[in-house]
Amino acid sequence: MAQSLYLPLLLIALCSISECVQRQYHFIHEMKNWTEAQIYCRENYTDLATVDNMNDTIQLMKSVNDVRLWIGLQRKWQWSSGDPALFLNWANQQPDGKDECAFMRNGEWHDWPCSNTLFFICYNMSRGLVFVDQKMNWTAAQSYCRQNHIDLVSVRNQNENQQLEKFINVKNPSGSGIWIGLFRDSWQWSDQSNYSFSYWNTGEPNNSGNNENCTVLLENTHGHWADISCDRQFPFVCHEDKLIVIQQNLSWSEALRYCRQHHVDLVSVQSVEMQRRVMNVVKLASTKAVWLGLRHSCALGIWFWVSGQTVCYQNWAPGNGTSEEDCEPTVRSGAVQSGGDQTWISRPETDRLNFICRNY
Repeated sequence: MAQSLYLPLLLIALCSISECVQRQYHFIHEMKNWTEAQIYCRENYTDLATVDNMNDTIQLMKSVNDVRLWIGLQRKWQWSSGDPALFLNWANQQPDGKDECAFMRNGEWHDWPCSNTLFFICYNMSRGLVFVDQKMNWTAAQSYCRQNHIDLVSVRNQNENQQLEKFINVKNPSGSGIWIGLFRDSWQWSDQSNYSFSYWNTGEPNNSGNNENCTVLLENTHGHWADISCDRQFPFVCHEDKLIVIQQNLSWSEALRYCRQHHVDLVSVQSVEMQRRVMNVVKLASTKAVWLGLRHSCALGIWFWVSGQTVCYQNWAPGNGTSEEDCEPTVRSGAVQSGGDQTWISRPETDRLNFICRNY
């Protein structure tokens, strides 16, 4: 397709200093506990509300100010090895929010006090899974595994969970619980966004009763937060993302067409804030780079956004984004790296990559 079709009739010459709101909030006036609210939001929108700057807070408080609400911040579970817990296989009504360590029974996971004693499974680089038939508390089991093997076992997907269940059934036919390397650590948003912004009320979080692992937005406090028990019942706020990673491998032209047919457009990144939001979603991609709505005009020797704006904010990797791009044999388009420092790179438009659409 001719390059001229992508060149806007009028390039907006002035760089906007305003930041687009990247989430739409939805107040749900139903009483649910935190887990039920999370399930509802994931089924009907994107997730429980993430609030990661004051712009988000102001936007949220426009519609809600006089009622206590769940938001998507929870003390996260992670593996002893340091890996995030992206795959979870909790039993019904688990975790109940009261305990900090996890064991497996019949292939399902349960939270339990870390001070209780159980058999456990270590991981060894050469031997694989190692069953330890000594009962220890979770911390002692972790130390034992690290001293004698590598660490307590991690479970990254359903296949590994099934393999571990079979291993336990052979080694532990009694069916008693077995410690795995999962424990509750620091705070994290339900949608896996980075926890870098906080807006706690004075004296919060205080983990009263050692049982406050979820977060509410407090009424009449200008949007401040408090930690609270996850089994309490409150209305809640869901959010709908304005950016979405499409895990299809398409050329830049095909990606542009897809976004305009199914959403609004390929994403434009016009500020540090927008780049940060792109970095939050690009980790979901399956390719090493992801198309942006960034295009090079060989005729004018400039880069531009398909939204019609000039490239004012810059996040190019070294050696990329120059005005004198090699236009042979094909036009160049811009992508963001899905790993590393997630800077922008110039790629031939015929490369087949994932891409980011915007919904606003």
